Order: sequence, then structure tokens, then C-alpha cells
Amino acid sequence: MGAEQDRRDGPVGFDLDLTLIDSRPAILAAWEHVGRDTGVAIDLAAVDSRLGLKLEDEAAYWFPPSEIGLVADGYRRHYLRLAPDLTTALPGAADALAAVTAAGATPVIITAKHPVSVGPSLTAAGLPAAEVHAHVHGPEKAEVLARLRAAVYVGDTPADMAAARSASVRAVGVSTGSFDVTRLADAGADTVLASLTEFPSWYAAFRAGG
Repeated sequence: MGAEQDRRDGPVGFDLDLTLIDSRPAILAAWEHVGRDTGVAIDLAAVDSRLGLKLEDEAAYWFPPSEIGLVADGYRRHYLRLAPDLTTALPGAADALAAVTAAGATPVIITAKHPVSVGPSLTAAGLPAAEVHAHVHGPEKAEVLARLRAAVYVGDTPADMAAARSASVRAVGVSTGSFDVTRLADAGADTVLASLTEFPSWYAAFRAGG
């Protein structure tokens, strides 16, 4: 088996928020509570337009640096309380993970989400626990992908596509988040899927050399 095929057999990384799970309602509700707690007028539409941004980076739009740590802690408390009732699996998520496992490869979740939030989010969505690398974003995701010798990274943001390209793995975008096909393609996506319902057939073709 050649090096190229060996790489195609490697782990498949998945982002979590808005790639595998629809966490938008829980995220926006948590930010709404943060606004009430602090008295800061947080524009939820602006937050929604940037979903996928690292929590601390989003907080920096609304709070001074000295307050970001406390704000992030408050957000996570609200999120953990809200997530069980407001989180669902996105269409095709379970089948996408199963397709990777059935092919003999390892599905790996690589997410900016804090470790304390990942488990409850997967449980709420009814998705199986997988290998998880949490609280990594942007270039940090690229480092994880390279270390794992991953074959593919699937995500919903331009930063996800840039991480995949930086790690020299196949960049697969899904337009289920805040960024459309054009934004993902411009960020370097090799392929953009409308949802993960398209992933099993794409992955089978990829493994076959397509």
C-alpha cells in the first residue's frame, strides 16, 4: 500500500459546533444570559454571524480583556445548563461518524469547545463519544491534524478550512453553519457539502481514490 493510500486511511477529523451538532440555540441563549448578567447589550445577530469563533475571541467583541475570563466562565455555566434541552445532532452526523468507523478509520472530534462542554453536547445530541481534542482553534487544529496524520478535516468555518490546508489534509466544508459555500471555498475547501448527509458517499469515493 502506497503512502497516498495510507494517508487516505488515516483518521477523519470533525469540528463539533454546527458541523456535527446544532448548538446554535444553546450558544445564543447562553450569550443572552451573559448579557442579562452583565448588563452589556450583546447583539445576538452579530454573534450568530461569527459562530465558530473561539469563545474568548467572541467575548473580546463585548468586554475588556480583564473581564474575558470571568465572562467565559459565566457563559459556560449557562451553556452547560441549557445544552441538554437545546442541542441536536445535525442531519447525517451519526451516519458520517459511522461511515468512518465502518471503513476501519478513526473519527476524531477537533473543536474549539471547552472540554467541559463537549461531553454534555454529544450526549444531548445522541452521538457516540469519540476521540476528542478540545479547546483548540485555528493553527492549533492544524497541529492536531498533523500529529494524528489525519486524512480529512470536516468543518463549517473558514478557519477550519485553513487549518486543514495548513496540515495538508483534505479540507471538507459543510455549509451548515454561518458560512456559505463561497466563503468556505475561498478559504481553501477542497469540497463543500450541503450537509453531512452527503458525507458517506463522498468519503467512499475519497477512499477509493476519487
